[in-house]
Amino acid sequence: GLARATGGSARVFGHNVESDYRQARDKIGLAPQEFNVDRFFPIREVLEHKAGYHGVPDSTAQDRAESVLKRVGIYDKRNTRFDWLSGGMKRRFMLARALITDPDLLILDEPTAGVDVQLRHDLWETIIDLNEQGTTILLTTHYIEEAERLCDEVAILDAGQVVDVASPSTLINRGTDDIVVQLRAKPAAIPDFTNINSRVTETVLEGRRLTVTATRGGLVAPEVVRRLDEQGHEIIDLEIKRTSLEEIFVSMTRETRSDSPEASIQ
Repeated sequence: GLARATGGSARVFGHNVESDYRQARDKIGLAPQEFNVDRFFPIREVLEHKAGYHGVPDSTAQDRAESVLKRVGIYDKRNTRFDWLSGGMKRRFMLARALITDPDLLILDEPTAGVDVQLRHDLWETIIDLNEQGTTILLTTHYIEEAERLCDEVAILDAGQVVDVASPSTLINRGTDDIVVQLRAKPAAIPDFTNINSRVTETVLEGRRLTVTATRGGLVAPEVVRRLDEQGHEIIDLEIKRTSLEEIFVSMTRETRSDSPEASIQ
C-alpha cells in the first residue's frame, strides 16, 4: 500500500491485506478516474503485463487479454498504443485492465466521466452484466442517474462524510411526489382532503389543475381519486410526478451543510 497501517485490520474476501496482501490484491480490480497507463506499448501487451504482475501464466494472460478487450468492445484496437485511443476507448480500456485478473471485487471511480451518452449506456450494460455474473462492484459517481440505474445500495457523501446509506428506492420514498389532477370543471374551492392521509403535505389548485403533494404518492393517489369522486369532481387526467434521487441528494446535502458551523458562517 501507499501507507503503513497504524492500527486495526482489513480483510478482502477473508484475506488480510497485510499478511495475505497478494491474495487480497488478486481479488480486487480497480479502474481509476485518472489514466495511469503505460503509453509505450500496445494495449494488448499492457494487459498481459498487468496479468503477469498477478502471477497469471503467459498463455492464460494472452487469452484473458483478448477476452476482456472483446468484452469492452475494443478488440480491434488491441495493437494500438493507449495514447492513440479516443477518450471513450480509453475509458473502455481502463475497465478491461481492471477485469484482467478476473476480480471478485471491482472498484470503479467515475467509470463514465467524459464519455458520450451512447458509450455511457454501453458501459452501464457491461457493468450490470458483470454484477449479474457475481462480481461485487463498488462505484463512485457524480451522475445521480448512474447511481439510480446501477446500484443496489447508495451511500450519499458530503464533504467527505457519509450522510446516509440505503437503496435508491428507499431514499426516493423519503421524498415527496406530486399527484397532478386535471379536472373537467374548475372547483369553487380547493377540494377537501382533510384526514385523507398523513402523507399529504400540500394541496394547490390552479384553475382546473389540482396538485396534491404527498410522500409515497402512488399509495395516496387512489384515495385522492376516491375523494374527488365523492365530492362530484370529474377527472380527465392524472399524473404522478415522482421525486428523483438527484432531488433527494440535493435536499440531504443541503440539510447537512445548513446544520454545520461552517455553513452557518458562510
